[in-house]
Amino acid sequence: MSDAWLQALAQSPWALPAMAALVVGDAFLVVIPGEAAVTTLGALAVAEGSPPLGAVIVVAAAAALTGDLGCYLIGRTAGLERWRWMRGPRVAAAFAAARAALDRRGATMMFTARFIPFARLAVNLVAGASRMPMRRYLLLAAPAASAWALYQALLGAAVAAIIPGGTVAAVIVSIGVAITLGAATDAVVARIQRRRAPDA
Repeated sequence: MSDAWLQALAQSPWALPAMAALVVGDAFLVVIPGEAAVTTLGALAVAEGSPPLGAVIVVAAAAALTGDLGCYLIGRTAGLERWRWMRGPRVAAAFAAARAALDRRGATMMFTARFIPFARLAVNLVAGASRMPMRRYLLLAAPAASAWALYQALLGAAVAAIIPGGTVAAVIVSIGVAITLGAATDAVVARIQRRRAPDA
């Protein structure tokens, strides 16, 4: 990774479409680095002045909602047992937890799950499989996708504004911060689930 390469990426007309593709893919496969893509372009928006930060946020939000809606439609049309990986005990338990949480506190769960990769997938699939009305789903999912995009892009932008050392340093540190925060969130969620397990 070099300043020249990142400068070329920032100026490329393909930067935003590539980011959008990664964000949509991230809704289905948690190993796709959608968060890192948004954070990177947020950092480039400040370090290089391109692409515009507002455009990064809007495109990321639209892509996140598109991916989430795709998962919702899969759940609605195929259910939760169509493929073998959906029938594993851990996945089934995650689906059951997501369904219970959606029943109790749909808005909070939809918003929170957007920031937790596997929870995001589970909640969107369950929302579709449980036949949550499309209108209600969109009213919950759209603000969650927008908040996630705003957070990821501003995280990169903030790091780029604070960290000296040029574009490479800004991008590397912003990605590192995003990964660290994501891992910390996953760890907290896992700890909470372990504490609740004996009471289930």
